[in-house]
Amino acid sequence: MLARGQIATLIIEKPAAGGRMIARVDGQIVLVASAIPGERVTARISRVAKGVAYADTISVEDRSDDRRPVAGDPACGGCLYAHIEYPRQLTIKGQVIADAFQRIGHIPLSIIPRVFPSPDEGYRMRARLHLPEGHSRSGFFREGTHEVCDARVTRQLLPATCDSIDRVVGALRSLDATGAYEIEVSENIDASQRVVHLDATASADRRRLSTLRLVEGVSGVTTATTLLDGDPYITDILTIENQSVALRRHVLAFFQGNRYLLRDLIAHVVAPIEQGGSVVDLYAGVGAFAIAAAVARGARVIAVEGDRAAASDLVQNTAATGGAVEALHQDVETFTGRSQSAPVTPDVLILDPPRTGLSKAALEGAIRLRARQIIYVSCDVATLARDSRKLLDAGYAIQAVDAFDLFPNTPHVETVVRFEDVRDVRM
Repeated sequence: MLARGQIATLIIEKPAAGGRMIARVDGQIVLVASAIPGERVTARISRVAKGVAYADTISVEDRSDDRRPVAGDPACGGCLYAHIEYPRQLTIKGQVIADAFQRIGHIPLSIIPRVFPSPDEGYRMRARLHLPEGHSRSGFFREGTHEVCDARVTRQLLPATCDSIDRVVGALRSLDATGAYEIEVSENIDASQRVVHLDATASADRRRLSTLRLVEGVSGVTTATTLLDGDPYITDILTIENQSVALRRHVLAFFQGNRYLLRDLIAHVVAPIEQGGSVVDLYAGVGAFAIAAAVARGARVIAVEGDRAAASDLVQNTAATGGAVEALHQDVETFTGRSQSAPVTPDVLILDPPRTGLSKAALEGAIRLRARQIIYVSCDVATLARDSRKLLDAGYAIQAVDAFDLFPNTPHVETVVRFEDVRDVRM
């Protein structure tokens, strides 16, 4: 049995979900950081939990042709795959999806899912940075720690975004608004609008914070429920099937964060919807899929969202659809529970749940709707595989599995699965 601090030579077998790679020592699984399948590495065991060892690569003895140098701190948030050439990253992510379906859902996929690529610099439109008390610069956390590292060198944000955040931090310091802050930044695709939300900790000087005003490159500043200056909203206008789709969102509303793949992801999700069909969109957010379905496919949509900020944006965005989208501010479990007494049977059901996947009640309710097609959008392959198994057991079959690399240089991937009802009689 391996022990913490032990040095071992390991042959890397295959990727694991979460960013590490799998090796074995006398049958014991070792999850290795900063490695690539096929390599032989020397690694130090950092911890052992429930019989699984975790190790950090010290040196690479047999190097993969897909290994590349990393600029900056490889442990900085969003860089766990940065040492891997980008085409190999896409292959690994497809393998992780297929492995999760087989191992968790007991669903063998006939082919490894394709992963649509993204430029890996400046892709993020949303980010959360940390500004500890006494620090002069904000940044991301290093993986597994609360140590702050420089977000700029990870290249996830546009240089102009980093400049704007630096100005906000400078303005805080000039006001002597000491303390610790979490900084939420959200911008639109062309970065013409950029809003910063400051989440002040108990140690922060909130009185001085209230006097903060716009700095260059920032169109809005908010804190708690207060607008300090400018506009708290960002708007994107996308072209989906030659139709213009406008999406407004509050700085705190959830939104897909990759500026390069946003339009392609939305278009991919709504493409299977028949012209004029009926759609239920659960976890609708600000309405990206719902509005696109109505505008581009002429669909009649019920869009359900439980978060207050996102639901407010959803209502605003539906105004342009001429009543084609009905926006409901309620949790999914409430909506699907009510469907027992007032059945809704849509042609298409869109699911885009949080990382935890569907709750038991939400999944049961989604199955009760008995949509002809289900399009499941997921940022977590483990919960997706779990829920997919339940949908197959309920009489659905997988028609397609595709993925979008919304998070280059990280182990995260957005997966889209299309299911069809294959029961002889629909209930």
